[in-house]
Amino acid sequence: MSAGNHSFVTEFVIVGFPGLQPEFYGLASTVLFLVYFCTAVGNVVILVLFATDRDLHKPMYFVILHLVVSDILFSTTTLPKIIARYWFQAGAISFTGCFVQMYLVHYFGTVNSYILFIMALDRYVSICFPLRYPMIIKNSTIHILSTTAWIVAKACPLMMVIRAYPLPYCDSNKIMQCYCDHIAITTLACTDRATYSFPAFIFAMLALLGPLAFIIFSYCSIIVAVLKIASTQGRLKTLSTCSGQLIIIALYYLPRCFIYLSSNIGIKFSTDLRIVIIMLYSLLPPMINPLIYCFKTKHIKKSLMKRFNKSTAPQKDNVFAVSQ
Repeated sequence: MSAGNHSFVTEFVIVGFPGLQPEFYGLASTVLFLVYFCTAVGNVVILVLFATDRDLHKPMYFVILHLVVSDILFSTTTLPKIIARYWFQAGAISFTGCFVQMYLVHYFGTVNSYILFIMALDRYVSICFPLRYPMIIKNSTIHILSTTAWIVAKACPLMMVIRAYPLPYCDSNKIMQCYCDHIAITTLACTDRATYSFPAFIFAMLALLGPLAFIIFSYCSIIVAVLKIASTQGRLKTLSTCSGQLIIIALYYLPRCFIYLSSNIGIKFSTDLRIVIIMLYSLLPPMINPLIYCFKTKHIKKSLMKRFNKSTAPQKDNVFAVSQ
């Protein structure tokens, strides 16, 4: 890449929410810090439960483990910089650093999409082929599929970075977003971005819609299988094993597909509204997912209650001894 390609841009500045008044910077940084703190604590709790309870070492929970790791890494990639921008007015990021962040943002997003595909596969086999489930879905199967997901997910984001990095950036260096992503960066290029944005859109749709197509097929098959169950109680019990996954999948896919499609078919939002929507679908799922795991997944809920009861039992014993 020649130096002239971006001779006037040696660093980018992450603006965040352009319409936010300075007097609200402290509030914004506090809210974002609390989101990051809750995300980190919630997901670390799931990691600790998984590490200390061998009852969770089953295929479905290994899938959740990979999703937890991806959520933590995504939040750590995006949130500290925007928190620093509002807390310490440190919004500058190096030219190369911005592209590294862009790669990681799209990489972890793609990993999540593939992990959700594996999650749907697990539920599909479990409900539609229950007798074959132990033979088809083993811990080793999940390890192979998940490792493949982490490796294959590198291709798309890497291609996007390779195509965007050499573009001429010679005008504004202000990223109208809370982190560096493909659309926010290539919008600043001093060239027609159509030839670069369309292939990126195709890559994004393949990463999103490929897994989503199977997810839709799998849950339609699950619904058909559930309707064949004679008892109402049996139907509800079977559907309850999928409810948590359905919530997680909906939180991930629906807003993303909407934003990608709207930005490429000409639907316009105000910059602040668009950023708010992106932040909601990027940061809320990693924060909410641990709650879904705990309240919608029987074994994780049981493991959490068992650990909670162990921690409170000594306190109750001490109170009883004092009363004596």
